[in-house]
Order: sequence, then structure tokens, then C-alpha cells
Amino acid sequence: MVSLTKFEFQTVADIRFGAACLGELPTILISKFKAKRVLVVTDPGLIRAGIIDPLLHNLKAAGLDVEVFDQVLADPPESVILAAARLAKGVDVIIGMGGGSSMDTAKLAAIVCMGEQALHTMYGVDKVTSSRKPLIQIPTTAGTGSEVTPISVVTTGESTKAGVVSGVLYADMALLDPTLLLALPAHITAETGIDAMVHAIEAYTSKIKKNPISDHLAIKALSLLAEHLPKAYDDGANLEHRSATMLGAMLAGQAFANAPVAGVHALAYPLGGVYHLAHGLSNALMLPHVLRYNLDAAAPLYAQLADVLITDCSGTTTVKATRFIEYMTTLCEKVGLNKRLRDKDIPQDGLQDLAEQAILQTRLLQNNPKDISLADALAIYQQAW
Repeated sequence: MVSLTKFEFQTVADIRFGAACLGELPTILISKFKAKRVLVVTDPGLIRAGIIDPLLHNLKAAGLDVEVFDQVLADPPESVILAAARLAKGVDVIIGMGGGSSMDTAKLAAIVCMGEQALHTMYGVDKVTSSRKPLIQIPTTAGTGSEVTPISVVTTGESTKAGVVSGVLYADMALLDPTLLLALPAHITAETGIDAMVHAIEAYTSKIKKNPISDHLAIKALSLLAEHLPKAYDDGANLEHRSATMLGAMLAGQAFANAPVAGVHALAYPLGGVYHLAHGLSNALMLPHVLRYNLDAAAPLYAQLADVLITDCSGTTTVKATRFIEYMTTLCEKVGLNKRLRDKDIPQDGLQDLAEQAILQTRLLQNNPKDISLADALAIYQQAW
């Protein structure tokens, strides 16, 4: 039975997907946005790899004045956001191009540059009161879904992170060109792909805002990623598999933008903040252990996901749910993400500190199917160690 409980669903109004669709951007900027000067927000790796060069050439050939901010760091600190915002003041449109960190930086730069609100006052849910400049997002990985979410994550201290969650952060347009993924290294394909699958799983089981639209998006995202992620990992030059993973990641982004993520992300964040592990890898390290912890509360939902992903899945609800957890664990192994915390040089005596930081992620933990206390978080880390 479909729930008729009241819910809300929002997403980016203009989404364009297709091989080589990036070539349409100059025309879009001039005709739709009346732009003359644009800022491209990206990271040094994409600059070194030459991935940004064709875009910059096409923009300049169309007569556009182009500024580039290429100092984005993973899990961008406040200083990076503020530096990007200073460049954004004089442009008509901000373009975020890269992984989640570049797109998160672009979102906040487009707001902070208006000079209407200080960055530190935006942390939390619906705290943004400022307007923003026009924003276009172009992902170069199939993972974060940041191109269609109203969320930016910022490193606010030496090892702490905070989120800005507001409808103001929804971009004006998301442009998804799967040819940008063809040269993506296998380990990045794996990490970002599992991140996207975690988005879908946690959206489907989100305790507070789960809804029929997010459910359908999450199921489709999981189906696409389960089938095509291992193939894209093995054959990164295959456009079909790259296209399917990019679409799956975007659909998962739409799902968790409306039915927020939970315990896996809450326990993954400190791994990135303290030990600087990649976000997708952090999620993969925590995923099977949080799923097992949630089993008694989320078994019916995990069983439904098992029916979607596993052929001829039969048995009781608990049996199916357990098979789903085993399926995801095996999938992580197929794409080289079967490590334990100790394999990533995380000391056992550091687990208490990780647990103490994880339970501060109340924005995420409130969505988990089962409450997680400090003792619970520590036990989960110990199982993952």
C-alpha cells in the first residue's frame, strides 16, 4: 500500500543528461542566463588532467569572459569557500565542475558572494536567508549527487564538519555528460559508486522524510548502480556503464535530498575529518556494520531492497534482509573496497574519539531507522576495525 502521508519533494528544475551535452553549455549560458562573465569552480586535479580545458576553450570561443577558481580541496574548509566567493562577486553565473567538493563550494560561493549573510550563520537546516547568483552544476564523478541536492558540507575546524541545508542551494541547472567519466580511475569509480548506493539505501530507510517519490528514485538508482558499477569498475571506457552509473548517482541524489541520509554517513564523516579518508571509502568501510546494527529495525525495508537486487530472493523478512546486507558487502569486495579500519592505519585507541564525533552528527542520526548512542557508535567502529 502506498502511504498517503503528507510529504514534500523538491529538485533541480532543469536537468540535462547525455553524452557530449557539455558542448551545449556556451549557448545555454548566453541564451538562457544572458551571461557575459562566468566563474568555473573546480579542483587542481581536474586542471592537471586537462578535463576542464575543452570547456574553457568552448566558453572563451563563444565570447564569454571566464574566471577559474581551481583551489577546491576535498571536504572544503571555510577558507576555500570564502576565496571562491571573492572571485564570484564579479561574474554573472557560477559553474561548479568536479566532484562533490567542487559543487559544494560553488553552491556556497554563489550565496556568500552576495554579501548578504556570513557563512558561519548558514550551518544547519534552513538557515540561509541570502539570495544567490545563478548556478550550474556539472559532475565529473558518479557518486555524490551534489548536482541535485540542497546540501553543502564544510570543514569548520581541524577535524569537524558542518552542513548547510537549504532550498537556496538547489542549482538552476544540472548538466550531466557521462563522457566526463571515461578516464575516471577505477578506485574513484568504486568509491563514488558505493557512496551513491549508500545515498539510495539510506534514503529508502530514512526515518523522518521517506516518501513515495524518493522511494522510487532510490530503487531505480540502486538497480542501475548494482548492475553497472562493477562493470564500470572493470571497463571504465564503456560509455553505457558510465552513463548508467552517472544517472544512478543523480537519482540517488534526488532521493536523499528529500529523504536524508543517516547512520552510515554520520559514522563516515569523522573518518574523513580526522583521518582524511575519501568520503566514498569512509561510507564503504562503515556500510555493512551499520546495516547489521539496523537490521532489527529496518529488516522489512532491507528485504524489499533484496527483492529488487537479488534474483529469486526468498525466505523470511529477516533472511531476505540479511541477504541484502551480504549482497552489499560482496559488492564492495568486487570493487576493491573490502578493507577494515585497521587497514587504513586507524588506531584502535582512536575509536572512542571517532564515536564521540559521530554522535554529534544529530542532523543525520535523527534519520537512522534505529537510535545510535555513544556506546552503539563505539561498538560499530569496533566491529569495523
